[in-house]
Amino acid sequence: MADVLLIIPVFLIAGLVKGVAGFGLPTVSIALLALVRPLPEAMALMLVPSLATNAWQAFAGGQLRAVAPRIGVFLACAAIATFAAAGQIARTDALLLSGALGVVLVGSSALALAAPRLPAPSPAAERWLGPPMGALSGAIAGLTGSFLVPAAPWLQAIRLPREQFVQGFGLGVVLVNGALATALAGGGLVPVGIGLASLAGVLPAFAGMEAGRRLQSRLDEAAFRNVVQVALGLLGAWLALRAFA
Repeated sequence: MADVLLIIPVFLIAGLVKGVAGFGLPTVSIALLALVRPLPEAMALMLVPSLATNAWQAFAGGQLRAVAPRIGVFLACAAIATFAAAGQIARTDALLLSGALGVVLVGSSALALAAPRLPAPSPAAERWLGPPMGALSGAIAGLTGSFLVPAAPWLQAIRLPREQFVQGFGLGVVLVNGALATALAGGGLVPVGIGLASLAGVLPAFAGMEAGRRLQSRLDEAAFRNVVQVALGLLGAWLALRAFA
């Protein structure tokens, strides 16, 4: 019951952010959950709502056939690396993992706020850089639950059109979270109670997304995104200080 009472507001907030900004449900939810739960437990609680909402994002649209062949190897490497890295969670100190998540959040927030326009790689460079970028993104996701860096900057750097970026990133989250769920379950880190509590987060997540979509036209989306990034950066700084100070 305590887990359910916790995840309802967390996924309402995370869904609201995703509804307005089009991103952020896994990252916002795991950052909030990690404040009060060990990171492996927070990752397990995040899984079902994140899979459900990003599956909808990945498959609701007509761009998947165009984007999947281009980033397929990147995504496959990300999923494999996620599974391998997540297999180490049970043997790693949970406080250090939450500190690593904090560092990732601070870094991704700073990068998003700076908004550098990264140079587009050539087609040849894209082919050979894609696999290591995917593997690094997956390894970070496997240890922290956050599939943000370098995944999002890489997909922006290869100049995916907005619709393809949204669907491609959503598909990436689905594959990475599927690999994460498999690894955590195999390590005994998703007990029945946690799984049911995660399932209970699906409706709040979709309710938050719907509320966010309705608010979207009334808000300055760019300013809202910046506010979210600042908040994530502050949460990340607290997680990092708590672990390493």
